Amino acid sequence: MEEHSRFARFCAAVVRRLPFGLSRIVAPNFLGFALINGFTFGVDLALLTLFHGWLGLPVWLSITLGYIGAFTLSFVLNRKLNFESHAPAGRQVVLYVAAIAINYAAFLLGVGSGLTALGVQYHLSRILAGACEGVFMYSAMRWVVFAPRSGEREVQCAG
Repeated sequence: MEEHSRFARFCAAVVRRLPFGLSRIVAPNFLGFALINGFTFGVDLALLTLFHGWLGLPVWLSITLGYIGAFTLSFVLNRKLNFESHAPAGRQVVLYVAAIAINYAAFLLGVGSGLTALGVQYHLSRILAGACEGVFMYSAMRWVVFAPRSGEREVQCAG
């Protein structure tokens, strides 16, 4: 059995058991996104701590390096495990890079660095920016980056 199938089945099984009718409104790939990006956000914070806290790099550079590492890992894991995409990766990479560029400017530099400049501790600033970026990036990945193109939808329906 392929690894991505087990992950998808796990997410679907968990969502089916959600209380209060949440199983009708929470998509399994939303749970998958939350699990994967929760993990990669931890990687992001670890890299931020390494670059700024230990190596003394400026906050903006530390945020950038952590962001690149974490979002590269997020793309690979979401493509393979969560959205189970078999489409050519080239178009998806271009769309993903556009989404993370927007996300980077608006949330990481705008919110993250902005809050740090206002005196908020840099880890807390990054966590608050992360909440904003989570909503944006899930939406971008589900409905833009990994959305099946019209020819792919026909194959999925027929298959």
